[in-house]
Amino acid sequence: MARPLRFRRSPERWTASRVHDRLFADLDQNLGAASVDPRFGPAGDWETRRFEMDNGDLALFIWNDEAAYWMGNTETPSALWRTDKFDWGEVPYQVSRWCQRELLADLHEESPWLEPYPHVSWFFLPVFMSKDGRHTTREFFSDHAAGFPDAGRDEALGFYESFLSTGVLDRHRGEMAGKLGTSEQLDLVRMSSAMAEFTAAKLLTDAGYEITPEIEVTTGHSLDFRAAVNDHHSLVEVTRPRPPTQRAASTAVAAVRETAETKTSGQLSEHGGGAVLFVDCSSFRDDEWLAVRGEQPAVRHRPAVVYRVRPDGHAEGYSKGSVPIDLDGVIERV
Repeated sequence: MARPLRFRRSPERWTASRVHDRLFADLDQNLGAASVDPRFGPAGDWETRRFEMDNGDLALFIWNDEAAYWMGNTETPSALWRTDKFDWGEVPYQVSRWCQRELLADLHEESPWLEPYPHVSWFFLPVFMSKDGRHTTREFFSDHAAGFPDAGRDEALGFYESFLSTGVLDRHRGEMAGKLGTSEQLDLVRMSSAMAEFTAAKLLTDAGYEITPEIEVTTGHSLDFRAAVNDHHSLVEVTRPRPPTQRAASTAVAAVRETAETKTSGQLSEHGGGAVLFVDCSSFRDDEWLAVRGEQPAVRHRPAVVYRVRPDGHAEGYSKGSVPIDLDGVIERV
């Protein structure tokens, strides 16, 4: 499975003729390619090329006298095989900005329903335009409402647009966007679980906490978030139970118990306590959640918060144990 889009940096000197002979010729021979004018021009003293492959793949190349950068969702020409890879924030701004404009224009041309949601488009661009995941990640948002049951595409997109537009996760974009995955096979369970972390991040942010993802702990594991306010901080681990229609568990209550037990008997037990478990039931339909809300099952870990969020922003749930995070006003107690 290919990773989200990253840059390759070549320290060698490049000229237009060398780009043609070492890059375009390689792509054309292996895939069938056309060298076309880019849609946009970069700022500064850079030269650019855009390569479009017969199979729908795309590659961008930009260079000056000091360095060259490759970005593509296609095979890498042999001349660049041994080059180092860099994330979006690790390359010159003119380079990332130019590639971003090119790719966003393509994304909105191919999937115009994403254009009204610029922050979602930008944040998930490395997976929306990735080699293996460019179809499945868009399908997840378009046809499956990002994991919200009984909801439409625009409701789900509006929910995540409102959160991502705050910029809270901007500096963690590469890490967080990559959680959605870049698989050619649509995996609703894994993708929905990834979005549960974004939902949890929104709840914590709305409650006034500063969040940091992927906190390494002494056991060698990483927990999903550190939530800090003033001098107080708490660690948070998020899990999203699969609804009964998608798992062996016969009821929604059993699904909550089994999923939480898996998490608490593994990662959280090795951590030795101190973390808050967030159990996100946002994949449950109304009737499934009503059963959980009515019984309020324990989840073998304390403190824990069990909740369900709808794309209109309404969240309700219950807690077990003494939760050190103040979610009043964010989650309606049931």
